[in-house]
Amino acid sequence: MSNPRPRSRLRRWILGFLAGVAALLLIATGTVVFTVQRSFPDYDGELTLPGLDAPVTVRRDAQGIPHVYAETTDDLFRAQGYVHAQDRFWQMDFNRHVTAGRTAELFGEAQVETDAYLRTMGWRRVAEQEYDLLSEETRRNLDAYAEGVNAYLDGRSPSAVSVEYALLGVIGGDTTIEEWSPVDSLAWLKAMAWDLRGNMEDEIERAGLLASGLERDQIEELYPDYPEEEHTPIVTEGKVDDGAFRPEEGARHEDDDTPVVREAARGAAALGAVGAGLAELPRLLGPASPELGSNSWVVSGEHTESGLPLLANDPHLGAQMPSVWHQGGLHCAPVSQECPYDVVGFGFAGLPGVVIGHNDRVAWGFTNLGPDVTDLYLEKVEGDHYVVDGERLPLETRQETIKVAGGEDVEITVRSTGNGPLLSDVAAGAALQEFGRNAPVDADGEPAREAVESDYAVALRWTALEPGRTADAIFLMNRARDFDDFRAAARSFEVPAQNLVYADVEGTIGYQAPGRVPVRGKGDGRWPAPGWDSAYAWKGEIPFEELPYVRDPGAGYVVTANQAAVGSDYAHLLTSDWDYGYRAQRIDDLLSAAIEAGPVSTHDMLEIQLDNENSGARAVVPHLLEAEVEGAAATARDLLADWDFQQDVDSAAAAFYNATWRHLLPLLFDELPEEYPMDGGSRGFLVVSRLLEDPDSSWWSGSAADGREEILATAMERAAAELTERLGDVPSEWRWGDLHTLTATDQSFGTSGIGPVEWLVNSAPVQSGGGSSTVNATGWNAAEDYAILTVPSMRMVVDLADPDASRWINLTGTSGHAFHPNHEDQLELWATGESTAMVFTADTVEEAARHELVLLP
Repeated sequence: MSNPRPRSRLRRWILGFLAGVAALLLIATGTVVFTVQRSFPDYDGELTLPGLDAPVTVRRDAQGIPHVYAETTDDLFRAQGYVHAQDRFWQMDFNRHVTAGRTAELFGEAQVETDAYLRTMGWRRVAEQEYDLLSEETRRNLDAYAEGVNAYLDGRSPSAVSVEYALLGVIGGDTTIEEWSPVDSLAWLKAMAWDLRGNMEDEIERAGLLASGLERDQIEELYPDYPEEEHTPIVTEGKVDDGAFRPEEGARHEDDDTPVVREAARGAAALGAVGAGLAELPRLLGPASPELGSNSWVVSGEHTESGLPLLANDPHLGAQMPSVWHQGGLHCAPVSQECPYDVVGFGFAGLPGVVIGHNDRVAWGFTNLGPDVTDLYLEKVEGDHYVVDGERLPLETRQETIKVAGGEDVEITVRSTGNGPLLSDVAAGAALQEFGRNAPVDADGEPAREAVESDYAVALRWTALEPGRTADAIFLMNRARDFDDFRAAARSFEVPAQNLVYADVEGTIGYQAPGRVPVRGKGDGRWPAPGWDSAYAWKGEIPFEELPYVRDPGAGYVVTANQAAVGSDYAHLLTSDWDYGYRAQRIDDLLSAAIEAGPVSTHDMLEIQLDNENSGARAVVPHLLEAEVEGAAATARDLLADWDFQQDVDSAAAAFYNATWRHLLPLLFDELPEEYPMDGGSRGFLVVSRLLEDPDSSWWSGSAADGREEILATAMERAAAELTERLGDVPSEWRWGDLHTLTATDQSFGTSGIGPVEWLVNSAPVQSGGGSSTVNATGWNAAEDYAILTVPSMRMVVDLADPDASRWINLTGTSGHAFHPNHEDQLELWATGESTAMVFTADTVEEAARHELVLLP
């Protein structure tokens, strides 16, 4: 008989070892839980906020959305700064490091290249100059906000502020928290301007395609004119007359008495790398995509149930965790001339005030106007000089020091011409040097039909690199009382240039295009220009009075969705690179139908926001149905015969169509370099629809398939093969939602490659309907995968008759703290198209409140 004691001893050792591991895991789990939860802020009770003049009350609903009640303006913005720091300080701190070109201080050497690029553009330097240009009231609000942020930070260790600082400490980053300053708030406006800067990528891509060997005529075919006969511009009637824009007849109102101000301007593979370098910058702030845009529309009370206007807005931005938006209300108690704020809506953590929302009299929404406000200039640089009209001028230079976590400081020299900083000097812009060696202009600065061997530096001219007064506009909008007030506020909204829709309790609706838009000499901004010829320099800006607007249009509604703002007969060039208007026209059609069925309700407005129709597919599907395919492709193609073009999560037809579209584009446009694939959104919709009607076009001659019918058939065959492998061999069981998923990703640690860290800071995946250039604009990159990159970052519908009946939803949640109950509690609601009450009046806010915090002096 064997001796049992060794086996028993081994068993006890194994059990002891497992018990020890379990204990360590429990300790580790407890440590993680403690570390995560210790940064959760207090939502209830009483806390001291030094500097207050009187107690401030903060009420939060079930989603943790704060409404701040204060007796003075200073206290209101102090408390807002305190609340933003409670909820989102890591996001605020990360964003200020990005905008200042200081991410290497956090994450080490890998970020030096990005920092050098941002230092070269000088966002932070411009923000510093802006502070002194702002009104005394705006500066006071910014100062009070910063005091509130710093009061929250005072006495808290970094890991008690947010768990990300604990993660940062593990990787050796700098966890020091500096005091918040008013300039930190202003710099964030530069980041938003960069995201919405217009056609810079299009300008680079056109030059890159020319360098790759395409002819200029071919490139112009890929960038057609806006189809204004098919897709209605925002303002359909009106012209510039005697120094002012005159809206359509029957809707004219006297302008304010503000005088017209005409200001002078203030102040191939290699090229593919240029685009890639530029794209890295927005990824720190939200994914880059041609799908960045927005929807907004406003309906007159003559068409609504209540007899007063309804206003809808859903900005399309990068899908990030936490959302770019922070919801809340700011209420003076009582409202007075000294404390005039009573407003609710969406703002940015790090910036005082409300950016989009309503007060007790007016409501407003934004979409990106998208004018051409950036130009790349080729520069003749000779040593420390550059040439203009044959004259050598000294380059402006400055030194910048980039601090690097775990490494040596990096010194860079920033050089600028009169057109702006030389982006080709820095490592992230190294490919621009190659760009300068293959210029799309000849020696006289005239557009070339092919790339010309050359040796130029490349400068960036951008309206946002000149200091402005956009921060003034935010507070002016927050306390506007009527359309004249609103237009006066819009006058200060300089960058990024936006479409503004408006409604008020008197029944007025309107639209205004504000923003700083350059007037060029020679050239149209579509191609890089010769900096050595002053004829191509900016000559001034379009006066505010000449920018398009409309008040109470005859149609009784206004739709903006990044389409052309005005027709081609407008007196000034805003841009030639509009979104091509599929979303806008679909909204217009749905809204017209809702008005005809009338009256229009809040529910109707929400339903339009959730429309999933792929309008671009209408031109493609008839040709797919005629193509000859067999087997799985034929079975899948039959799904399209009765398809209603709605891309719902359960749609098998939508799954197959989008897979076909994804394979069709590289087959049809195989001449394009890999770094410049055809846009899968509205531009691709229009270009492909026209080519389908021209089967003899040379674009149908491909290497993998030849001719229209063969290319269409091959695309369907490849799509069917891909979906069979991914989703099974029964096409009727394929689901668009199984392909089209969203993971809201933290912009700092969310792509670290460390599974547990990504699990901690990113959202769980959710499915969503919609797609690129649909009203429910869940954009994806057809050249990569079906994953959602850009989203309606929030949705809002305001009822001017009953503000408490208004609805809203944020992408993720109020809190930026991982595992907090309000971290991503709105995400599933967002994905399924639901919304919550956008409460406003004091009684309703109090009734909805689940938490109450009193801040004491």
